[in-house]
Amino acid sequence: MKAVTVYLSLLMAACLAPAGLAGAANPEYSVRDFVRHATYGEVKISPTGEYLAITVDRGDQDVLTVMRTSDLQIVKVNQLPDKKSVGSFYWVSSDRLMFNAVRKMGGYAQPFMTGEWFAVNADGSQPRPLIFYGTRDATQRGKAVGNQRFSLLDTLKDDDQYVLMQARYPRSAEGAGTELVRLDVLSGRRTTLAKAPKVNCSISVDAAKEPRFAICSSSRDEEGAFDERTELFRLEGNRWTLVNASKTDGKHLFVIHTTADGTVYVMEDDKRSPAAIGTLDTSTGEFTKLFQDQVAEISDYILSTDDTALVAVVTEAGAPDVTLLDESHHDGQLYASLAQSFPGQMVDFSSYTQDGGQIVVSVYSDSNPGELYLFDRDTGSARFLMSNRQWLDKDRMASVQPFSFTARDGQLVHGYLTLPNGSDGRNLPLIVNPHGGPIGPRDRWAFNPEAQLFASRGYAVLQVNYRGSGGYGRAFQDAGHMQWGQGIQNDILDATHWAIREGHADKERICIYGGSFGGYSALMAPIREPGLFGCTFGYVGVYDVDMMFKRGDIPRNESGLRYLRRTHGTDSATWAANSPARRAAEVKIPVYLAAGARDERTPPEQTELMNKALIEAGNPPEGMIIQSGEMHGFYDEDNRENLYTKMLDFFDRHIGRK
Repeated sequence: MKAVTVYLSLLMAACLAPAGLAGAANPEYSVRDFVRHATYGEVKISPTGEYLAITVDRGDQDVLTVMRTSDLQIVKVNQLPDKKSVGSFYWVSSDRLMFNAVRKMGGYAQPFMTGEWFAVNADGSQPRPLIFYGTRDATQRGKAVGNQRFSLLDTLKDDDQYVLMQARYPRSAEGAGTELVRLDVLSGRRTTLAKAPKVNCSISVDAAKEPRFAICSSSRDEEGAFDERTELFRLEGNRWTLVNASKTDGKHLFVIHTTADGTVYVMEDDKRSPAAIGTLDTSTGEFTKLFQDQVAEISDYILSTDDTALVAVVTEAGAPDVTLLDESHHDGQLYASLAQSFPGQMVDFSSYTQDGGQIVVSVYSDSNPGELYLFDRDTGSARFLMSNRQWLDKDRMASVQPFSFTARDGQLVHGYLTLPNGSDGRNLPLIVNPHGGPIGPRDRWAFNPEAQLFASRGYAVLQVNYRGSGGYGRAFQDAGHMQWGQGIQNDILDATHWAIREGHADKERICIYGGSFGGYSALMAPIREPGLFGCTFGYVGVYDVDMMFKRGDIPRNESGLRYLRRTHGTDSATWAANSPARRAAEVKIPVYLAAGARDERTPPEQTELMNKALIEAGNPPEGMIIQSGEMHGFYDEDNRENLYTKMLDFFDRHIGRK
């Protein structure tokens, strides 16, 4: 593998100098440079290697572009009507793609699946709608099936006509909410192969691509209160047999993947420590642990290209940490060699041909927005394909330092500190930037254009994975419930004091900014500790808990209301105490607010209420943006440029460069 390392090192030196950056001056990047959409999203090579398919972000719509691998010439751009975006996509044969349609809801919200699936050849021929929302199949459009939703389970790599899909729906005559179906990618016809044993299940297949396991979950106990439970069933003939029940032994088992040789990889989660990965004996139900980190969950899996082994796992307490599980496998050796060629960066097998002969290798870091290479196993060489933000020079970007500290109650908390390029990291103006959520999402070490923009103007940026964040085990995540205004804010405040104690932050020049739940924290943290922050900027934020139960998309269904009750309780006095809009008189610092006029997750009425409350309290915001056409996080590049230009002007006025 030495030749691979040498080749890649030379290739990086020759190919990655960004265009247009020559000369000694190196002028400051513009706001536009950081808010531009990335070149590509997801990338997959076709089974024979002839084509590359990539998703491209066009603001509030993503398109699917097919290119020839040999010269990267565009073959076809697939764009859906009515502002629908291409969501997940798959190669289902050597020259045919299948993809679903989604509607984007803003940068902070997951896209909403429309229920539609389409197929098209690489050259754009034989386009066909396969599944419509509310219809039984593409040839029986009049037979409605209600809220049925489909997800692709297996592309059946040796079968160019059929794929396996999972169909979910809320109810049926049999009471089961999930079916495994075989779908014809040419005609759209579907055949049911198996039904789940009960409601709220997912089905997985064995090495022979036959239905074998079902994982069934519930978020309610016998009294209707919140209680997460899972059951693992195995299908033998026509009978489902219970293998594991979390209610019995307190452990949740989840099937991750069954390899071509029949090895079943599963996760075991006791809801205390981060989940362990191992193998399952399908005859006895015995779990054999292969790996477990005591701090961080497994965030990614690297499977061998021949589908016989789990080569490595990735954890992210701070920067990504890769643990090889099978160093003897040839793909384990290949991965180790490729990783050595990109020191200090994260390397992954993005996709590969059916025979494993060509691998699209993705590379990223805190300062590298992402690069793609095509590795050829026969020649041992790699070819540079593309950069994700080629207009930015990664050598001029800021560095991101992982850190951890012990919060006031003894909880270990992790975070990231972004430091301006060339800075000594001392006594800097600081922007505290809590992430959204708060339950589940998290910050990562990867390239963050927003933090990089702030750092390019001389600001350090503090991001903290407070309790409630994902990635550190279920107990840590669950600790965020009923703690919006208390424990979570304590973690954010304690992290800010850590930055001051360590000498990174000038205590007289600190502002706080966040979006979604981060917008909530941007107003609540200054209430919790007056005098710590010099200004605050709330973006698409939640400011009134009572309104959360009445407006927006979360309370529209019972599961959403159950989530709200779990994380906020039912006491109106507690809601008021945890609502910045009800405590606006305690916000004594300059404020700026921004929201999307079409936001359904945190409706603009939240921002308007906060604005009104601040005016009545005698502290009117210095500005408020209610941006037409935008949702939960702005997409349009002009709107984003305007937002961040005003945001930087606001920060500069209060804590900016001296």
